[in-house]
Amino acid sequence: MKKVLFSLSFLLVVSSTIAQINLDYQKPPKEILDLVDVPRAPSVRMNTNGDTMLLLYRDSYKDIATLSEKELRLGGLRINPKTNIGSRVTYFNNVKIKGVTEKEARQITGLPDNPKLSNFSWSPDESKMALTNTIDDAVEVWILDVATAKASKLATPALNANMGNPIRWFKDGSSLLVKVIPDSRKALINTAEAVPTGPTISTSDGSKAQNRTYQDLLQNPNDVFNFEQLATSSLIKLDLNGIITPWKEAAMYSGISLSPDGKYWMITVIEKPFSYIVPYRRFPQTSVVYNVDGTIVKTVNEVPLIEELPKGFMAARKGKRRMQWRSDAPATLVWAEVLDNGDPEVDVAFRDQVFMQAAPFTNTPQKVLQTVGRFSGIQWGNDQTAIAYDYWWNTRNTKTYLFDPSSKSNNGKIITDRNYQDVYSDPGAFVTHENEYGRYVLTIENNELFLTGDGYSEKGQFPFIDAMSLKTGKTKRMYESTYTDKLENLLGAIDMKKGEILVRIESPTEYPNYYIRNIKKDKLTQITDFENPFASIQDVHKEVITYKRDDGLELSGTLYLPVGYDKEKKEKMPMILWAYPEEFKDKNSASQSTKNANAFTFPYYGSMIYWITRGYVVLDDASFPIVGEGDEEPNDSFRKQLVANGKAAIDAVDALGYIDRNRVGVGGHSYGAFMTANLLSHSNLFAAGIARSGAYNRTLTPFGFQSEQRSYWEAPEVYYNMSPFMHADKMKTPLLLVHGVADNNSGTYPLQSERYFNALKGLGATARLVMLPKESHGYRAKESILHLLWEQDQWLDTYVKNRGTSEINDDEELKN
Repeated sequence: MKKVLFSLSFLLVVSSTIAQINLDYQKPPKEILDLVDVPRAPSVRMNTNGDTMLLLYRDSYKDIATLSEKELRLGGLRINPKTNIGSRVTYFNNVKIKGVTEKEARQITGLPDNPKLSNFSWSPDESKMALTNTIDDAVEVWILDVATAKASKLATPALNANMGNPIRWFKDGSSLLVKVIPDSRKALINTAEAVPTGPTISTSDGSKAQNRTYQDLLQNPNDVFNFEQLATSSLIKLDLNGIITPWKEAAMYSGISLSPDGKYWMITVIEKPFSYIVPYRRFPQTSVVYNVDGTIVKTVNEVPLIEELPKGFMAARKGKRRMQWRSDAPATLVWAEVLDNGDPEVDVAFRDQVFMQAAPFTNTPQKVLQTVGRFSGIQWGNDQTAIAYDYWWNTRNTKTYLFDPSSKSNNGKIITDRNYQDVYSDPGAFVTHENEYGRYVLTIENNELFLTGDGYSEKGQFPFIDAMSLKTGKTKRMYESTYTDKLENLLGAIDMKKGEILVRIESPTEYPNYYIRNIKKDKLTQITDFENPFASIQDVHKEVITYKRDDGLELSGTLYLPVGYDKEKKEKMPMILWAYPEEFKDKNSASQSTKNANAFTFPYYGSMIYWITRGYVVLDDASFPIVGEGDEEPNDSFRKQLVANGKAAIDAVDALGYIDRNRVGVGGHSYGAFMTANLLSHSNLFAAGIARSGAYNRTLTPFGFQSEQRSYWEAPEVYYNMSPFMHADKMKTPLLLVHGVADNNSGTYPLQSERYFNALKGLGATARLVMLPKESHGYRAKESILHLLWEQDQWLDTYVKNRGTSEINDDEELKN
């Protein structure tokens, strides 16, 4: 009786005319709660030799008090101005060490009380690990000694971790380059209380600046002042005995990298002017190379403020970009420059030119390689062998080049030319190892390179290792996983000569654990033994089902049946469908599946798997491809394909006899929330929906969104047709909207949910808006997550599981 009364009261509350509800944080039912509040297995950091692991432990969630600490949002950064580190950093609170042959891990001693550890970094010889610890008002440097399993603090001025990791090792491993708060820092302005001295003004000189809808941008001169204070650091040299040597004066250091031979530092500094329309990564920057003693060698790059780019996702700025050290040479800089003025609309044979220049950086830069698409990186091997990559989003194409860095030809051999969404044809990633400089380079043995692949295919997933002949380009298979009841992930090569590979093996009932597989000796050695904290759902039925859309496109989803479900009796149960749309340029790629029923069943805060304990069938990660081939863009028929995907999924599970198709709920997060609102507006397939942290009015993201690169003014009908806000009058299905008040994702302003809810409420739709305080695009606080699970459970219980027959609409055709 209590449950019936509660469901009724919930229904009355959400459908009443009361504008606001004051409600304390709630907790979900015990079946769900028992799966949420469980110990978390540690993260594993393996050394290069593969004989020692660091196990890093952390809590699964933050608390709302931590998220409520002061936070400044400036230029795309989120900063805690009291501690001077990112306000959303994930901290570890314990460290253990384990040799791969040891049975038990050893506790690291000497750690601080209530540690908040981050920024872990191996020393060059991997005998030590540098890390930071955040206390109430500062960030500290700590050193972990691997041999003694002891940690100790190095006394320094407070670190400045506002721009990322504040510590870098010198090559000798006896000292660190550290960013600290400068003595010249001025007191921050309280922007909420400061009296304005004038208006904030932005100007346009007629040039096009078609930028995405970035969040956390600078808003006024006070923000500009605060950003400069918080971004500015001094650089010190800190040896492991605690001796401090000033190294560089105060500046806004955004990038610090050491040359492979340890003789040069490349330091990138943010310059003025700043911008109110783009984040700090597009502010002016200057890169300078210094000797290790801090003496300037050469200014190697100067980048202006980038507010304006040509139209399209493949637009790029002019000048040197992607500048980095060549990993197989002592001190050689490598970068790319556009050959098409950065404009995707320009028709050229080659888009980018790659250059390199060796120390002392006075010779004419050498042309290394031209790429057909936009250059995206190089894996170096030796003087004669390197692998380069490009891509072109418009066609979903990527090319792989094999080239000789010592050649003057400026060209390479294309060894793969493929659609990067075609996962069945993925040749894998090249195996690398650490060279004498401690940098990762291609592993070359007997004139062969090696590749590890995920091994997706029509028959399932079978990860593999191939050897590729540098002479012929042909590959031969060295190893292929044969598991049909488990999933083996190939994480990396420890020693290709010996055939040792680090792998992780799991199954639906076996928690992921680490092993060393010797592919030459056919030997498997387990090196961790993490326990399964989700035993209550380990025996549920789980399978990947495949089915077809009405146009013949093959789809798939991972199907879970409720705990204790009797497959012989086949009682008709309610179902939850969870999905995220993805755009494709060809049907072949859209029909491929990367789902594996052998993956461990791992519920997380955003998962619907919890509800198999509450009597629901769950179709998780259901395929929702949106295809546009040739000149047609995927979004030209977005709504039609969306509904076709939803109907196909329901039809497939209904045909198996497990569900009552009149009691199906649908949901998604971010673009999945956008999907959900569209499905409810334009079909009668679902009993209710859950939409978390979405965007619902695409005119508020007028210069593109997700995979749509056309602007609103180029395709106004697409923006209109795809916006649930524009069709709020068609909403007749109950919708739960959830949004983080501090959402920082491009386009998904909290305003999107607020305005959409107001429209639904004004038009008489059944809806509930839950704004989670302090939460960003993903949710972090335990209180928020437990309350979210409670909200979802109550909504599903009221509008899906206990949906009345009078509410059922048999017309499942597409709404107008």
